[in-house]
Amino acid sequence: MTYCVGIRLNAGLVFLSDSRTNAGLDAISTFRKMMIYEKPGERFMVMLSAGNLSISQSVREILQVEKIDGGEGQEPISIWNATSMFDATRVLGSAVRRVYETDGPAFKAAGVDFNASMIFGGQIKGEAMRMFLVYSAGNFIEATRETCFFQIGESKYGKPILDRVLTPSTPLDEAAKCALVSMDSTLKSNLSVGLPLDLLVYEEGKLQSDRVVCVDEHNPYFTMIRSTWGQRLREVFEGIDDPQWDGGQAQHPLMMGSKRFEAMRKITKPSERIV
Repeated sequence: MTYCVGIRLNAGLVFLSDSRTNAGLDAISTFRKMMIYEKPGERFMVMLSAGNLSISQSVREILQVEKIDGGEGQEPISIWNATSMFDATRVLGSAVRRVYETDGPAFKAAGVDFNASMIFGGQIKGEAMRMFLVYSAGNFIEATRETCFFQIGESKYGKPILDRVLTPSTPLDEAAKCALVSMDSTLKSNLSVGLPLDLLVYEEGKLQSDRVVCVDEHNPYFTMIRSTWGQRLREVFEGIDDPQWDGGQAQHPLMMGSKRFEAMRKITKPSERIV
């Protein structure tokens, strides 16, 4: 399994992925889930992938040469000449469908699901930043102000902190910190997600990025995140009052005098039955 998160903000984009791939308890490997496609000063695109590794690796290779119809009298569209991130994402969707056409029947015969999903985002000169979530069928949805992040893979453990912290106006460094905390929560609760991590921060309008880092178990900042986040969570938890049962005396009582929420009890005598 894996965990990847992509965040679209007013100030830029943040991408984070783990690198663990497992095909059983004793078949654990490390593969990068992040790919960068760029022409500095013209276009900058990042793809994160989750699901069946053979599918995502095939999609990566095909995406670099895949072309779709550009319309009557127009040259075919690839990720290298697309004038919008929407068209570039259409090319990615076509690459996914091409892999399905080639390998789908064999997957079905072997009883294996065709399972892959991608986060694809970036910026092409002359257009605003955009980010998309691409499904196994090659269709996709776009991030909006109301939904400014996408997750793929083991998403449930790291989602609460993203929901509570992220807004479109969140600064890039704060969003990177939030993504790392989200990843730490996932690492803590799921062994199928593992180090090293790939983190990329893209600043709006730059059309390139030098803020790319591979985070392993020796990274000082991530080590600090892991220890500090756990410690502060315990401190906040201990600072919350324990349940208070005395409704007449407690400031925040847990048990109130209401029959509406009275606990169900087993009826033991015929006379107690309601007719």
